[in-house]
Amino acid sequence: MQEILQRPAKILTQSQREAYFRDGFVGVEGLIDGDWLERLNRTTNEFVQISKEYSSQRKDKRFDLEPDHSADNPRLRRLNSPVDHHEEYWTFASTGPFVDVAEDLLGPSVKFHHAKLNFKWGGGGEEVKWHQDIQFWPHTNYEVLTLGVYLDDVTEDMAPMGIIPNSHNGPLYDLYDTEGNWTGNIRDAEVPKLDVETAVYLGGPAGSITVHNCRCVHGSPPNNSQKPRPLLLCAYSAAHALPITDLTKGGKYAETIVRGEPARWARFDPRPVLMPPDWSKTRYKSIFEHQQGDG
Repeated sequence: MQEILQRPAKILTQSQREAYFRDGFVGVEGLIDGDWLERLNRTTNEFVQISKEYSSQRKDKRFDLEPDHSADNPRLRRLNSPVDHHEEYWTFASTGPFVDVAEDLLGPSVKFHHAKLNFKWGGGGEEVKWHQDIQFWPHTNYEVLTLGVYLDDVTEDMAPMGIIPNSHNGPLYDLYDTEGNWTGNIRDAEVPKLDVETAVYLGGPAGSITVHNCRCVHGSPPNNSQKPRPLLLCAYSAAHALPITDLTKGGKYAETIVRGEPARWARFDPRPVLMPPDWSKTRYKSIFEHQQGDG
């Protein structure tokens, strides 16, 4: 941490960097400019239109759809791996301001891991239950983070992401249920231990970003507003953090160095990490599908 903080910042302020290391997350309002937002929204709207051709009966691996999604009432939960499906997303993830933020928090050599675009549709878009990310895609250490950008204004009633401060320094929780089934969320019996009343909900105008460490406990309630809440998420790691599973195997840009150089030495954190199901044998579903028990 101190080694990173001693480096000149690219885009964040020093206080924002210190907040990330102290709390495990930081939010910055309006960081992504209007040009990028226009480009990302134009591309995203293209995929919303394409999704109208599909349903829970006629599936497409690009889309995770709510059960009542239809051409007349599109209700996307997620665009899976958007960087694989349109170069505009990859240009943003590999050359845009996200890379500067990642360098400010991870150091000079940064790898891209994966991306997704969560929509959280209006009128009851599904909740994301409390969870931590790293159990889905374990690495050799915890210098892994997720960056998000809201593509539209997000107010309190639109289910902004909530993150529990300092939870990155706490325990990793079991994301299996008591019968050994992967659910992707912390068990209900464990939730009283989480200090959820301290959660900070990061919304803001279009272009606001969220950054959270892979160990942070986070989630979001249903979106009961009338507007969808599109949040483009990109995960990055320090170059010396190596993935343990093959979750992103076959991803067009998985493990691409986007800043600096490949690591010659891997780093290992002595703290253990929960292993997910063997994704090479069990189909990885979106967090919505796992948590809701559908798909």
